[in-house]
Amino acid sequence: YILGIIFVIIVDILQLIFPKYLGIITDELQKSHITIKGILRYIGIIIAVAAAAMIFKFLFRVYIFGAEKKLEYGLRKKLFDHLLTLSPSFYNTHKTGDLMALATNDINAIRMAMGTGVVLATDTIFLTISVLIIMIKTIDFKLTLLALIPMPIIAIMSLKFGKIVRNRFTAVQEAFSSLTDKVQETLSGIRVIKSYVQEMDEIKNFNNTSKNAFEKNMKLAKLWGIAFPFVQLIATISFIIVLGYGGTQVILGSISLGDFIAFNTYLGMLIWPFMAFGWIVDLIQRGNASLDRLNDIMRVKPEIIDNNPDDMEEINGHIVMDNITFSYAYDQEPVLKDIDLDIQAGNTLAVIGGTGSGKTTLVNLIPRMYEKYNGKIYIDGHDVYKIPLSLLRRNIGYVPQDNFLFSATIKENIAFGKTDATMDEVIKASKIAMVYDDIISFPDGFDTIVGERGVTLSGGQKQRISIARALVMNPKILILDDSLSAVDTQTEEKILNGLNKFMKDRTSIIISHRVSTIEHADEIIFIGDGVIKERGTHKDLINLKGHYCNLYQKQLLEEID
Repeated sequence: YILGIIFVIIVDILQLIFPKYLGIITDELQKSHITIKGILRYIGIIIAVAAAAMIFKFLFRVYIFGAEKKLEYGLRKKLFDHLLTLSPSFYNTHKTGDLMALATNDINAIRMAMGTGVVLATDTIFLTISVLIIMIKTIDFKLTLLALIPMPIIAIMSLKFGKIVRNRFTAVQEAFSSLTDKVQETLSGIRVIKSYVQEMDEIKNFNNTSKNAFEKNMKLAKLWGIAFPFVQLIATISFIIVLGYGGTQVILGSISLGDFIAFNTYLGMLIWPFMAFGWIVDLIQRGNASLDRLNDIMRVKPEIIDNNPDDMEEINGHIVMDNITFSYAYDQEPVLKDIDLDIQAGNTLAVIGGTGSGKTTLVNLIPRMYEKYNGKIYIDGHDVYKIPLSLLRRNIGYVPQDNFLFSATIKENIAFGKTDATMDEVIKASKIAMVYDDIISFPDGFDTIVGERGVTLSGGQKQRISIARALVMNPKILILDDSLSAVDTQTEEKILNGLNKFMKDRTSIIISHRVSTIEHADEIIFIGDGVIKERGTHKDLINLKGHYCNLYQKQLLEEID
């Protein structure tokens, strides 16, 4: 930046030379004192000055705009890195469109302020001061004062415009965020839209959102559009004053014709900084508004962080939940109430219950996806708060209900949690998950690119690839959250047989709506309304004749039907 600013100043100095030589040439031509050799000499000087200006213009662009690009790269990387540190709850309250707008439009506005804005600010300050000194010292003080009478009006109006521009630009950015969010949501849900024949309604909704963005942009464009004509009007008044008074001074012989021409050239150079002043204010206001939006996100502290963790190197998998009560917000009813569990390392716990009973929330507390609960969770005798996050999550293979796959190859999706996994490990995991035969049936096998969110695969294939992704990590704790719901009973039985061998020395927690999936677990808990209503083995719960037994009998009747 410092070198770039120096080069901008050198360019401005070189630009200041040209009007002076133009005035000298005019005076010498008027007096007929100049020769062909003299004209050629002045032409050579002007060409040399222009060539030097070209070189230094190139240099300041390389240095300042290069720094601007580095800033853009650094900010975008810093934002992305920060977003990955934030807790899952952050994304419950922040739209994807807003975050996308931050990473594109807002960072671009900051870049412009720190690139073009810096160049214009340096140019404006230096040129204004230099030109005024030259006009006053070398031409005519009174003429300079008269020419400058209208100029403060430009500066004052630019400042007035600045505040309005900032507010309107903030509105433009918010409208762009809504537009981005609408497009992203519509394209993600395109199959649902088509299934329910809602194309026309979605087009109408998009048009409303797009129209709002258009109107906000037009308000800003109108404000900015009036600025340049206004500046040109003021500049014209300045030239009229100069033409009237300066022309009279030339006739009276107070200043030479060359000085008059040089003065007009300098005045033209002075108009640009005053015009640029409004542009600078606009760029800075836009950049400032975007920086405020960016800082609002950057100031968000991750809720889930390491806090003086214990010195641990491995996890065995003994999980204890001691009187856990949890709610998503302080003013909401608890989702889980007084949960007590003791899962020995290598054992399997099964969780069953109705929709919304708190099953998923329960398992999400173990890898610390949520915090701020009453009670304690221990793994191998260590409070989970004291276990290093990377160690904790690296040892938990979690297959959530939402089987998210990336737009990458099947191999890359399976090896996502262990990027250095060998092909043998990937194949082994896929065989246990009973998805190997499906994969090799594809023309490209494991190199098959899956569509966005795995859309080119069936629900069962996505579930099984997600299971393989968890297995390839070779975790000490395996959590399956209703991850066999999209496969048929026969495939489910084969997967469970393979998993039984895999889970032999691992702690496993299986959530399911099917009793057949969990009946061989070491312990089964039935959750309802956030509390454990029943617990025991499959045989114990059948003998209890309670909620679990009723569910089991219903599912038996469904299978018979």
